[in-house]
Amino acid sequence: MLYEIATLTLKLGTMGGAVAAVDAWVNVTAAQGRLLGCWTTDLGPLNQMIVLRGFDDEAALSAERRRGMLASNPFNVADHLTDLTMESYAPFPFMGPVVRGAYGKVYEIRTYRPKFGGMQPTIDAWAAAVPERVKLSPLVVAMYALDGAPRFTHIWPFEGLDARAAIRAQSVSVGAWPPKGGPDWLTTDMRSLVALPTAISPLT
Repeated sequence: MLYEIATLTLKLGTMGGAVAAVDAWVNVTAAQGRLLGCWTTDLGPLNQMIVLRGFDDEAALSAERRRGMLASNPFNVADHLTDLTMESYAPFPFMGPVVRGAYGKVYEIRTYRPKFGGMQPTIDAWAAAVPERVKLSPLVVAMYALDGAPRFTHIWPFEGLDARAAIRAQSVSVGAWPPKGGPDWLTTDMRSLVALPTAISPLT
């Protein structure tokens, strides 16, 4: 399984109509992949829609990427776009496929830049720590980028911001997080946003 995160930055006031347009784009017969999540940003960079899709193999991901790159109206919202990025990811090897369902009212999407040579040690540290951490709250996916700068992204659902703060504090107090040795491999380039599921999101 491979994943794509498409980030659509939209003109102010166009988000409502963009949801239906993106729904049509990802469900047209010619589309490859499977919609997993669709969120709008609430904290962090604003006026963005985050679209997470899963693909069975590299061929399907590449075909869909070409469809987006060559389209005259990508995601059916070209008139409203101010920026568009499409990023490819592979899951950390211990992660199962993303399972669509209801997990929380807010989703935190975090991206970290590891030190050079630090991706495999990071994966190893996460593999050891995640089984205990997910007893406190679920992890949708942890995945490393296949294009662009070395980085990894992880997505966590919570019932709300208060729940997020409480669970994060608990995970530290019981020693379940952060992964032992994991921070040693991180740079200070860390980014986080909180996003809300749209009406079309299979992850809610």
